[in-house]
Amino acid sequence: MKKLFEKYDGFIFDLDGTLYRGSKIIEGAKETVNSLVNMGKDLIFVSNKTTGSAEEYFSFLVKNGLAVFSSRILTSAEVVRNFLAVNFTGKNFYAIGEKVFIEELQKAEINFSENPSEIDVVIITLDRTLNLEKIEIAAKALEKGAYFFAANIDDTCPVDEGEITDAGAVISLLEKRTYRKLEDHFGKPSLHMFSEIRRAMKFPPERYLIVGDRLLTDIKMGNDFGLDTALVNTGVKNNFGLYGEIQPTYKLHSVADLLDIVEEENEANRKK
Repeated sequence: MKKLFEKYDGFIFDLDGTLYRGSKIIEGAKETVNSLVNMGKDLIFVSNKTTGSAEEYFSFLVKNGLAVFSSRILTSAEVVRNFLAVNFTGKNFYAIGEKVFIEELQKAEINFSENPSEIDVVIITLDRTLNLEKIEIAAKALEKGAYFFAANIDDTCPVDEGEITDAGAVISLLEKRTYRKLEDHFGKPSLHMFSEIRRAMKFPPERYLIVGDRLLTDIKMGNDFGLDTALVNTGVKNNFGLYGEIQPTYKLHSVADLLDIVEEENEANRKK
């Protein structure tokens, strides 16, 4: 019988809720990541969270003893920035998002504007400073014909004390407010995100395991693109009743189980 880490040559890890929650590393995450690195496994770290840069996430992980490389960390902010750089250079955007996210998008040589008449693209993501004024700027720009995009579609984000409202709820609000539908998004489980991950892979996709805490992003991406998945329960609460058609290959307590759980035993438990 094989343990899970023996079956795969690479691992795609979610960050918040999988390797850490809020400001705390999840028990066993450091040992798991470092052991896989020492085994020569290919590790890619992917986050839909946009309140920090890839460099900040890298510094946080290294500070906490995880042997990661900054070039192996990918965020939805980077994915949407790359898309805008190709398709909207010189245009104006408005983002419901925090300062670090707006600054990331400005690297694409597009201009931030709060004037609805000038805005070409509206982009939604997690914003802990959300207020009614921001909602109305976005709504008026959408009513005037701006594109309606999102960096991520997560309904909530895990934090130390539980979960907080994320982009999904804001998207729903704006859809009802403007009678517009979201046109595209760039985080997990989108093709945009998977294409960026695919370019970073050192092996064929079927030799990777996606490890994350969320059915609608991590697990759905694996299902959509033919990769095995492992769902951990250290992050958000998942509604299996509502999204029962989205099933992981494995259900784990935490990432530490990658080193301990035997694949056949976990598969039998999953089917019960």
